[in-house]
Amino acid sequence: MECYLDNSATTVCSPAATEKMVELLTKEYGNPSSMHQKGMDAENEMRKAAEKIAATLKVQPKEIIFTSGGTESNNLAILGIAKAYKRSGMHVITTQIEHPSVANPFHVLEERGFEVTYLPVDELGHVSLQSLKEVVREDTILVSMMYVNNEIGAIEPISEIGNWLKKEHPNIVFHVDAIQAYGKLLIRPKKEGIDLLSVSGHKIHGPKGSGFLYIKDKIKIKPIIFGGGQQNALRSGTENVPAIAGLGVAAEEIYQNHEEKVEHLYALRDRFIQAISSMDGVSVNGATNHTNACHIVSVSVEGVRAEVLLHALEDRGVYVSAGSACSSNKPAVSSTLKAIGLKENLLDSTVRFSFSIYTTEEEIDYAVEQMKQLIPMLQKYTRH
Repeated sequence: MECYLDNSATTVCSPAATEKMVELLTKEYGNPSSMHQKGMDAENEMRKAAEKIAATLKVQPKEIIFTSGGTESNNLAILGIAKAYKRSGMHVITTQIEHPSVANPFHVLEERGFEVTYLPVDELGHVSLQSLKEVVREDTILVSMMYVNNEIGAIEPISEIGNWLKKEHPNIVFHVDAIQAYGKLLIRPKKEGIDLLSVSGHKIHGPKGSGFLYIKDKIKIKPIIFGGGQQNALRSGTENVPAIAGLGVAAEEIYQNHEEKVEHLYALRDRFIQAISSMDGVSVNGATNHTNACHIVSVSVEGVRAEVLLHALEDRGVYVSAGSACSSNKPAVSSTLKAIGLKENLLDSTVRFSFSIYTTEEEIDYAVEQMKQLIPMLQKYTRH
């Protein structure tokens, strides 16, 4: 049996999104900047995709900028805002648990003379509003944080933080990395005080190489890619219309019968956690109840290295991640696990299971059965 439980790394492209992409690769393949009918048809497909996405967030289609994915969206948001607002201040704020596509742009800003404050988290991976209040200054121009942590599934208090910023510090720009949240949570940027929101297509059954950045109307931002001035000169380059159209279909699909999909994912998560909780030396990181994201479970296994367990499960047809699959193909010590205070001996003994709307109970039960067989054997083998 093949059991793919690495959906936070990537998801299968939905049949409808795939069909739409094939149509645009083979029939409606015009360049949206061309003035003839083929070009206008391609431009129309982009407009329809923007409308579908905007409807899921209750924002305006003109506030959606298409990118190559989550990394570019995060880079454009962070570097573009810093460039646009640096005359107002050189202080920016993020957290200790960000994805590399957020953490590394902040390292770049440090090299450019900005001062970066990294907010701590508690043992469940949550940032507190109080910790933010203590570090905000007159020269703070940007706060950036993830909505859902990609390793342990912690949901951050985005609405509370966004609304406080809008009330007390309306000139500070609030960027949210929603790459693991979009499609799992109902997100309303206008109500939550969010100025910029990053999303990746391949996390929601859309194609790789697709994503978008929501930019609230009237927010100043400078481009980081220069060329022909496409998308209001914010993101130059011929648009990847097939991927954009596929993303639009996936975004619309993921929010259809959304409540049922979330219930399904929580049922799978509950079933999995309950089954593994009785195993010796096995522990779950982060909250195990429904205050955590519905699709991610971080599991530490005492006495077994993550890479060893990952490949042992792979041999049985179960696919999981060791930490974040996006950082590289070589597992490194996780900044998230260190930030939540995980014991040193478990830092390289943690794997991530992540589910999708297509995951079944049978797959969960099969993965649990393989773990029950493998873990005692691996623990015995690695004990000295």
